[in-house]
Amino acid sequence: MNIRRLFSHCSPVDVVSITFLLFLVALNLLFLSRVEAWAMLVGINLAVAAGILVLAHFAETKRTKLLIGLHRWYCYPFVIFVFKELYLMVRPIHPIDYDALLIRIDHALFGVNPTQWLGQFAHPVLTEVFQVAYFSYYLLFIILGMEIYRRFAIEEFDKAAFLIVYGFYLSYLGYFLLPAVGPRFTLHEFAQMDTELPGLFLTQVLRDFINAAESIPKNHPNPIEVVQRDVFPSGHTQMTLIVTFLAFRYKLKARWLLTSLAVLLVIGTVYLRYHYVIDLIAGAAFTWLTFWSGDRIEAWWSTRMRAGGGSLETQRNSP
Repeated sequence: MNIRRLFSHCSPVDVVSITFLLFLVALNLLFLSRVEAWAMLVGINLAVAAGILVLAHFAETKRTKLLIGLHRWYCYPFVIFVFKELYLMVRPIHPIDYDALLIRIDHALFGVNPTQWLGQFAHPVLTEVFQVAYFSYYLLFIILGMEIYRRFAIEEFDKAAFLIVYGFYLSYLGYFLLPAVGPRFTLHEFAQMDTELPGLFLTQVLRDFINAAESIPKNHPNPIEVVQRDVFPSGHTQMTLIVTFLAFRYKLKARWLLTSLAVLLVIGTVYLRYHYVIDLIAGAAFTWLTFWSGDRIEAWWSTRMRAGGGSLETQRNSP
């Protein structure tokens, strides 16, 4: 089989997504004695990888607006799909939580536990603002992507999308290496969050939504046992910084809006007790790693496609 021909219609996002799916397949096979749903996950991942290849092929050869749009935008729900798959893998593969280590690092850096120290400034208005900003994380990528998609050639959208998706996958590797649940479970009483950090109008609804996204059913008697291990690095910090840097790289009209949300969101990760400060520092380091390695990988792939006669460089938003 000619591998270059097989991937000739793929964007960099397709390639890194298929690579990460195959990595998850390998992990499931390596730890099949621990991951209860390994057979299902292997089958789904192989089927999805094949589906990406098929979508890329038809988007390039048929070139309808619908197929091109699906090919470019599937990555947004796709990273959420992978995130939820990790829920079935991280704890069985690495069943140790490293919160005690992260707490010691924070205390060594600041002499206090930052989330506890910030408690003295708690106020419903602040909580409301930070919770709304924290929730805006789910919208940042759409705001960024829509403006790039409208204003730039499709290859520029591909470059930005690749860096975002690649950044997500790097953060997912961190969850395997240092699983943790966060200060709302270790330094604070999770059941007292609504009492100790009340908001105004939207806080409760948004907090419940985020809890559900992290696999915590409402009123669960022991939420620490079911929450997703997704603390280190802070993906919220890493991905928000990536979005902000891309907004300035492309001089987007939305860059100041994204920057304002980013500042509030990053502060909110600690104020709202989702993360330790060392998670944010790691998220910033992962941001640097994403750009440093991601730009090189994307350039390498584009060069190979040009050398192999690939036609991704000529694509645009419309057929």
